[in-house]
Amino acid sequence: MPRLFVSVDLPDRLADAFAAVQEPLAAVPGLRFTDPEQAHCTLTFLGDVDESRVDDVAEALDRAVGAAAVGPFDCEVGGLGAFPSPDYVRVVWVGVREGSEELTRLAEAVERETVELGFDEADHEFTPHLTLARLNDARGKRRVLEYLDEDPTVGRFEVREVRLTESTLTDGGPEYEPRARLSL
Repeated sequence: MPRLFVSVDLPDRLADAFAAVQEPLAAVPGLRFTDPEQAHCTLTFLGDVDESRVDDVAEALDRAVGAAAVGPFDCEVGGLGAFPSPDYVRVVWVGVREGSEELTRLAEAVERETVELGFDEADHEFTPHLTLARLNDARGKRRVLEYLDEDPTVGRFEVREVRLTESTLTDGGPEYEPRARLSL
């Protein structure tokens, strides 16, 4: 069964800038970094989906993109945050300065359509972000919290599509393969 999520992907041309934002955390113990070439803003995580339902999911996403009524838009990625909170850091992320309203409309429309197909509703409010790293233990928490005061910029790009992506977990990290591309 493919493991699927819906996302807006950071373009390859910004991978080096994404890596530069990760760099100040490189020596922090306990962090597992996102591959800059796989950076993305997850609109929803679907989990394991029976192969026979993938086409239905792609059709639902097409409806969602239409319902969100969002055309191509500019997105600026920058600023930092942590989930679930600075008191208990599990995920360090870079935020969305411009384009968050459009990403939120897309995420809400995607959730409506996927819930209609029987997928679970998200258990948290959508916050547009791209994961920089995951904190596996508290050894590096202090340094992470210091870095959250910084205000780095990854860059700007035009969002032109939403992707349905398959994630295969490997020893070397997740490998992603687009299953459907939905133009805005």
